[in-house]
Amino acid sequence: MHGYSSDKNGYLKRLRRVEGQIRGLQRMVENDEYCIDILTQISAATKALQAVSLGLIDEHLKHCVSQAIAEGGETAEAKVREASEAIARLVRS
Repeated sequence: MHGYSSDKNGYLKRLRRVEGQIRGLQRMVENDEYCIDILTQISAATKALQAVSLGLIDEHLKHCVSQAIAEGGETAEAKVREASEAIARLVRS
């Protein structure tokens, strides 16, 4: 079981909302809407995805990484490295 499983429905709800925002962005471009309005909506969708990402990282650290650390050994080192790499990817994006 993954760390986010307890709030899986919440994550799915947020992602469906983002999906709707992206469809709205497509319509805005199709309808030649004002650039600044489109950029504002892109910013909102980006923030929503960032919120999901931060929640997933938090759950991963609390569940997967902490469990691996408790077990120790190479698995713990690999999980910490994996989490650090994921955080670095998010910071770069």
